[in-house]
Amino acid sequence: MSYLTPRQIVEELDKYIIGQDKAKRTVAIALRNRYRRSQLRDEMREEIVPKNIIMVGPTGVGKTEIARRIARLMDAPFVKVEATKFTEVGYVGRDVESMVRDLVEASVRMVKKRRLEMVREQARVNAEERLIELLVPSKRENRTGFNPFALLMDSSAKKTEESAEETGQRQQRKEEIRDQLRSGQLENVVLELEVEVTSGGNVELPGFGGESMNDILGGILPPRTKTRRVSVSEARKILEQEESEKLIDMDEVIETAIERAEQDGIIFLDEIDKIAGKGSSHGPDVSREGVQRDILPIVEGSTVVTKYGPVKTDYMLFIAAGAFHVAKVSDLIPELQGRFPIRVELDSLSKADFERILTQPKNALTKQYRALLSTEGLEIEFTEDALGRIAEIAQLVNENTENIGARRLHSVVENLLEEVFFEADGTQEQDRLVIDAEYVSRHLQKEETEHNMQKYIL
Repeated sequence: MSYLTPRQIVEELDKYIIGQDKAKRTVAIALRNRYRRSQLRDEMREEIVPKNIIMVGPTGVGKTEIARRIARLMDAPFVKVEATKFTEVGYVGRDVESMVRDLVEASVRMVKKRRLEMVREQARVNAEERLIELLVPSKRENRTGFNPFALLMDSSAKKTEESAEETGQRQQRKEEIRDQLRSGQLENVVLELEVEVTSGGNVELPGFGGESMNDILGGILPPRTKTRRVSVSEARKILEQEESEKLIDMDEVIETAIERAEQDGIIFLDEIDKIAGKGSSHGPDVSREGVQRDILPIVEGSTVVTKYGPVKTDYMLFIAAGAFHVAKVSDLIPELQGRFPIRVELDSLSKADFERILTQPKNALTKQYRALLSTEGLEIEFTEDALGRIAEIAQLVNENTENIGARRLHSVVENLLEEVFFEADGTQEQDRLVIDAEYVSRHLQKEETEHNMQKYIL
């Protein structure tokens, strides 16, 4: 974030998200403020807490897409959770503290991945040495296990020590094997390798801060291993992974990950409108307000016990989102509303927005379908009037049935190209297909009547 200004963040989001300029500006400012806070003195930094954001808008307008792109853009721990997955304490289901544990897990994975990348070259060297030792073992190391090069060695069963001459011969043989490994001549050679067995028991135990039986007993029980017969290419991957794990300090990784989660962590709380509601005090909705009250201390700032240790949530950034078709933001409990001081309204998508969504983003639908059909040797081209017709029909279906925003384009374009996908098999004579407005109208004429609108309800 030290090199991305709010304007640059918006420009990055513009590559994938059409419209919603207000929401993108607000998120960009919030993200940049995380960096600005990190540059302050300790006394002032502790006084500045993140200004949490709540995004309000119909489904399919870009709320989740903004979250996904932030996750890829930000060099910070990020997790997306669904508010409907949580239940009030005392009910069967996930407790709200699991979102913090998920964030810490994501942070540990991110920091560990970076550390592994830093030691990759050294791990590759160490793995190659171990691989050579497996292929050319010393007499002391040679066992009764299978070794494809055992016949090339002097296998005197009574000797346990090598002579100087034998050591020199083995060293020469190792250099020959090293050259063969690097040239790829031994990739399919099979050898025996001891690998650690991952046992079961990874289910979280209630009341143990997300720890499983493996976490509790991991330091007591020795790791179980088994012998596998694998090719050299597969053995290299296994050994590189093992050597990488040895080269990193997991205590330092966990310490860094917890600090990153506490200071830079972002939790995207989706479908928060589904736990907003009044008047129901029984049945399946009984725990809605209870979930809100359980979320409140997490957003306010509290300490959550995880298997890596206690984690503070005071400086985490929370971004909530919901359609709020039935409930309103005011239906949330006042204390929770106050913890999301920044409210952003996302606009419904127009026909012009649909046309831009079809072509402008880097992952535009037309680009995706063009790439898929190119694997069959078929090139498709959408004319301007065809794009306008597709957008018009998508908007018409949204108006007459359920408005699901840009997701409607997926079902419309999928139905438009259904026959093309069925017939394309790489053997067709035609290698180019132009899709114009007439083609769209002919293949989607039924979709313009209310009788067939129901097939697009997802």
